[in-house]
Amino acid sequence: MEAGEEFGPWLARQLKIAGKTQAELAEELGLTRAAVSAWITRRSVPRPTVMVEIAKALGTDLGTVHTRTTDTQAGLPVTWYHRPGYRDGGRDGGNAAAFAFDADVQVLARETCQNSLDERLVENGRPVRVRYTIHELTGEKLEAFRAAVLWDELQPHYLAVSESAADQKVGRVVDAGVRDMFEKGRLILLRVDDYNASGLTGDDYDDGKFAAVVRRQLESLKSGSGAGGSYGLGKATLWATSALGMVLINSTLSVPHEGRTERRVIGRLELPWRVVDGDQFAGPAWLGRPDPEKPNAEVVRSWWADEETVDRLHLTRDSDEPGTSFLIVGAHDVASLAPEKTDAAADEDGDGSVDDGTRDIKVMHKRLVEALGRDFWAAMTGGGSKLPLLETSVRTLRNGEVVVEEETVDPGDKQPSRTRALRAFFEGTTVDRLTQAGQVALRTVPLRLPLSGGRRGTLGTHQGVLLVTDAEDKDGAPNQVHSLRGNRMTIRKAGVSGLPLGVNQFQAVLLVGHAAGDSAPFAEEAEEFLRAAEPPEHDRWGQTEELTLRWSHSAHHRITRLTTEVNAAVKDLVVRPKSAGSQESAKVRKKLTVQRKAAPAKRAAGPTLPELDGLEAEIGADGEWKITAEVKLPRAEELPVMSPVVLLDVRSGSRPRLDWAELSAVEGCEIENGTLRFTPRARRAVFQGSTDVTSHPVRSEYTRLVLELRAGTGE
Repeated sequence: MEAGEEFGPWLARQLKIAGKTQAELAEELGLTRAAVSAWITRRSVPRPTVMVEIAKALGTDLGTVHTRTTDTQAGLPVTWYHRPGYRDGGRDGGNAAAFAFDADVQVLARETCQNSLDERLVENGRPVRVRYTIHELTGEKLEAFRAAVLWDELQPHYLAVSESAADQKVGRVVDAGVRDMFEKGRLILLRVDDYNASGLTGDDYDDGKFAAVVRRQLESLKSGSGAGGSYGLGKATLWATSALGMVLINSTLSVPHEGRTERRVIGRLELPWRVVDGDQFAGPAWLGRPDPEKPNAEVVRSWWADEETVDRLHLTRDSDEPGTSFLIVGAHDVASLAPEKTDAAADEDGDGSVDDGTRDIKVMHKRLVEALGRDFWAAMTGGGSKLPLLETSVRTLRNGEVVVEEETVDPGDKQPSRTRALRAFFEGTTVDRLTQAGQVALRTVPLRLPLSGGRRGTLGTHQGVLLVTDAEDKDGAPNQVHSLRGNRMTIRKAGVSGLPLGVNQFQAVLLVGHAAGDSAPFAEEAEEFLRAAEPPEHDRWGQTEELTLRWSHSAHHRITRLTTEVNAAVKDLVVRPKSAGSQESAKVRKKLTVQRKAAPAKRAAGPTLPELDGLEAEIGADGEWKITAEVKLPRAEELPVMSPVVLLDVRSGSRPRLDWAELSAVEGCEIENGTLRFTPRARRAVFQGSTDVTSHPVRSEYTRLVLELRAGTGE
């Protein structure tokens, strides 16, 4: 049985809930006020016979007084508290943080799993277990749930939103969610449970994980550079996925609060500004027990619920293991509800039949499994002495009956090649060269970390680990590099440019930061640098405001250079050397031309100009030319500004000039208004670019590319 709260603090709170003073309780018990005060201040505890009388005075049973693992039900009942409208007349059309994400269960899976990974209890070495439960309610089950969330109290607020905010995004979503529930007679609940996690610890209002998630916006209390989140936005996906803007929470704490750990319950509602019965309300609302310490006891706080209450709210957890359950009420997934879904897509059972009543939740189930396997395969992979960091599963119910059996996500099934590569790294079975099928080749690639504060120079070189192996059909698109750091969530997915035709299909994994091994040089610094280079979506590394403020406006060039190193290492491992006279080499040479002007008999006086020294190019997915060019720089204190100009080779007449869609510096230069400014004393520069397809007079497949480097603005 869970250890209860100390008697004194527990009794003090029960008196506030019941609206009684110490003197009033003493009078009912026939004792002195000093005796009650001694209990409150922990100087003594009542005798067992007095405990019986205390239970009667508080309107509860003797067991509640003895165990003290829950509050009494006397006094202030659980209710909804709606934040009053702002005194200055300001209005919010919804929670701005939720607009950063779409109502997409795959986005939800990425953000919630990342948060659970960040909150994993690492002391025991076990993975955090995350379970997704899709549960559709209809009929009596739906009515019982509406009663449990006090729907009658909420309905006037939803009606006000439908009438006054119908022209706003949040208002339209909420109105559609309410209509869907009543017109179709159904409600989809999506619950996210994690186990072996910290839980929502801390006070209701003061700094802590509970307040950061439930009370505040854009606050992240993630500790350590290896954490995935840093913006405090991920939790907004929970409310963004709810068509009703409602999320209920039940947390089991890893650190006791008020002497207990189990069934800490609260709900939060996100609605836009509204007027109900003449009163203005700002937006959010909370489901909880009125706090007697707040003026007029209007503000609610979390409460320690009994088992019956959490069962009626569909928040019952499987065990007393620490972690949190988030119940998204009215879950909707735009992709699952898309009208273009065919009957074939709805036939999740593969038996040729379509059950329209469960199609949406079956598609939702499938998309969750896909997202977990795609983004968290590495976190779910172990090998050697390395254990998995994460376990995930998805199940789907309808009125408590199983629709789709619980499916544990197997990384080896979803990403066989990459999982094989990571296991080989953990087990120490990698090779230097790929000579047989199934082998995993390892190379180290340097990430040169800049000095912070805009200072020039390099802090140190972190050696990332690149793993390359043969591709399999289940991997998805071949010839991809998946990049990840400490928490082993896939951050970046990118192809390798400049691969020749006929190369054997492969998959590659780049491990940086702590993912490359805690003993890797500058692993902690690499984690901090790359974390700052991630946008809120955590799906790439590049220029961000934080990177500019903490390092410099050019710090992202270090990441671009890392990409160049990775691509070069991959090519070295997978491309077989070709003879100079091979047909394929001749075909490539016909496509590409590095334009150099013939040397005049006599050179004019003046500085020697930079010249193109190498070119790699390929045709992109949208028909654009994608180039990587190398420039040889002469020895000179100052070099003129040069402009890269891309042309199409023609048999006669002037060459058509193409526009650049993108130009980026890789090494030894900077791009400014389409021109190249070279780094002083550099001997080599590299830049990349993509052409603007709209400027192409003909399809790229039928053209030859010419690249010129012109002085000045390129005219």
